[in-house]
Amino acid sequence: MDLSFYLRRFVRRLHWLVLFVLLGASLGLYFAITLPPVYGSSARLIVEAEQIPDDLAASTVRTSAGEQISIIEQRILTREVLLELANRMAIYTGEDAQLPASAKVADLRDRISIELTGGGRNALLVNVRFRDSDAQRVARVTNEIVTLILSENVRMRTTVSGQTLEFFTQEVDRLEQEISSLSARMLSFQEQNLDALPDSLDFRRSQQAGLQERLIQLGRDEQSLEERRTRLVELFENTGRVPDVEVSGALSADMQQLMQLRRDYASARVVLAETNPRLELMQARIAALEKTVAEQQAAADRLSENAPEGSAAPSAFEIQLADIESQLADIQSRRQELRSRMEELADSIARTPGNSVTLDAMQRDYDNLQAQYNRAVSNQSRAETGDMIEALSKGQRISLVEPAIAPRNPMSPNRKVLAAGGVAGGLLLGMGLIAVIELLNSTVRRPSEITAKLGIEALATVPYIHTADQLRNQRKRRKLLVGAVLAGVLLLGGGLWLVDSQIMPLGEAVEMAIARARNALGAPQS
Repeated sequence: MDLSFYLRRFVRRLHWLVLFVLLGASLGLYFAITLPPVYGSSARLIVEAEQIPDDLAASTVRTSAGEQISIIEQRILTREVLLELANRMAIYTGEDAQLPASAKVADLRDRISIELTGGGRNALLVNVRFRDSDAQRVARVTNEIVTLILSENVRMRTTVSGQTLEFFTQEVDRLEQEISSLSARMLSFQEQNLDALPDSLDFRRSQQAGLQERLIQLGRDEQSLEERRTRLVELFENTGRVPDVEVSGALSADMQQLMQLRRDYASARVVLAETNPRLELMQARIAALEKTVAEQQAAADRLSENAPEGSAAPSAFEIQLADIESQLADIQSRRQELRSRMEELADSIARTPGNSVTLDAMQRDYDNLQAQYNRAVSNQSRAETGDMIEALSKGQRISLVEPAIAPRNPMSPNRKVLAAGGVAGGLLLGMGLIAVIELLNSTVRRPSEITAKLGIEALATVPYIHTADQLRNQRKRRKLLVGAVLAGVLLLGGGLWLVDSQIMPLGEAVEMAIARARNALGAPQS
């Protein structure tokens, strides 16, 4: 490495370095002077846990803190909310007020930052930041965003708890109506099938058995009366007379049986309930005997009344025969009644299984509805408690820890760094240009290059001697180059000033270019 050679070449190309250093320094100084200040202000929020333990009373809002903050952020960064915030806080004034609504929304989304930090064993914090060119306005807007976050959190939680309570209230009302409708249908069905319900099946079967016994007893009584009538007729035909004691004996037998049944019924009432089937059977037999005795008395009275005056009284044979016929007719009537009643009981017993299945299905539906209703009432009670907790702000909530204040110093731009960066950038570009020029120059300029390329050893070298005209031309070229550099610097500075004053502030132009570059590269915005 021939350092002295490269140093001479660098000194010879030093004007390019000076040109780029001046250009970079000019740009850095211009941006450092003309870029508007950007202030940043932040507020800190904290997510507090429930004020009431869950084992005593739980809130019905189950959204996690992170999800809740994300939802609130998306709602605040909507187009309508941002435009309303920009108009209310006068964020865009002067020429900025003429910006399209989409540009304002994109700019505000880039300048607003809502970050969630902490979690786990640490407190969950929410940092809200905003950037603006006015220190007082940046604090006001940041605090307004905090107010929007707090109000949106309360509105969201109370809305969720209120909707939960409304849902369970409607569910309780719906189940009440269904239970009432099903109860009415069950009652109507039971009234329509009162004689064929499952709970009275055993009683109706005992009634059926009792009626069957009574039919058998009536058959025996009928056979006895027919035998008695046959003997009476044979005795009268053979002897021409009958014993008088038959009538009194027959009547006294019914009377004695009636009296015995009454005594048995009185004794049974002492130990049995009124609804006992045995007592009901005894009542039916007593009523039948009373009817028989009454009919016998009525028949005797009619015979005595219908007898013509002066005619002879009916004979004992006629009286006894009429009594037997009356008893046989009464047995036939009672048998018909018993058979009709047995047919009704058989029909009701046959319909009972179907009614039992229908009632069981209704009862199952009723039990299911009742269980759903009980759960709905329990959930409604918890929903009322949760809604009260959210209304009193006793559940999970976001509270303000540190409000935003107006900053004293801007966060950007760093004017010293911009100026130094312009000088450093010009220096690097100038040195890079000189290095590229030298690397691309393939002419032979040193004895070592003659040896390397031609393979001969140079005995001596004579430097190139410029003539007076060449020296004058070189001086002219240098003056022209210096003039061009100065003109370029002046034109660049004037052009930047013209853009900044007449078209768009350079700060906003730079921010817009950065935003467009991010969108083109797909970089996420803060």
